[in-house]
Amino acid sequence: MQYKTAFVLSHKLREAMASEVKGYKLGGAGKTVEVDGAYFGGYVKPANHKENRRDRRLVKNQTGKRQCVVVIRERDGMVMPAAFPTEGSALAYIRNHVAAETEIHADEANSWNELHARYVVKRINHQLSYSDGIACTNGAESFFSRLRRGEVGHHHHIAGAYLARYAQESAFREGRRRDDNGTQVRGVVALALKARPSVDFCGYWQRSR
Repeated sequence: MQYKTAFVLSHKLREAMASEVKGYKLGGAGKTVEVDGAYFGGYVKPANHKENRRDRRLVKNQTGKRQCVVVIRERDGMVMPAAFPTEGSALAYIRNHVAAETEIHADEANSWNELHARYVVKRINHQLSYSDGIACTNGAESFFSRLRRGEVGHHHHIAGAYLARYAQESAFREGRRRDDNGTQVRGVVALALKARPSVDFCGYWQRSR
């Protein structure tokens, strides 16, 4: 088959994987979820000569394609990621997908300050330690580690319009990491057979998108 056929099929399968947690809420009374964000894409190649290089951390020197994947990970439970322009843009998403009475663990970023108004939030300052016995986001960090390894070693490029789909595939794999390969395949096939017309690719072949 041609490349774009495989490309579209793979993304439709990722979309089906994401449907497993559609409308699902993580956490609840007595449960803990971890929240964290990581940035992908928007690579700016540095200039050859040192005197011509610019600080790529500054917004004016960025491409505008950089996006943040924010993940909500329940301890011993499901993983839900989504892509946003910044961490702070994900607050409504978190409120919609984390049940009341959930204990949230997050890092020291100011993006998460507003969560204190609705949840019991415990914070870890990563400038001092990765875990202090009170709060820990190592589960969320582990998800990002696998996503980045997948980007470098397998996909090579996962930024842009499809970043969220790659993150959702990684979340599906993470949530079913203890299942054998046959169970995982049957799970994907079952979700694909129940899937409605694709949100991303409906009309793709007619060039309407």
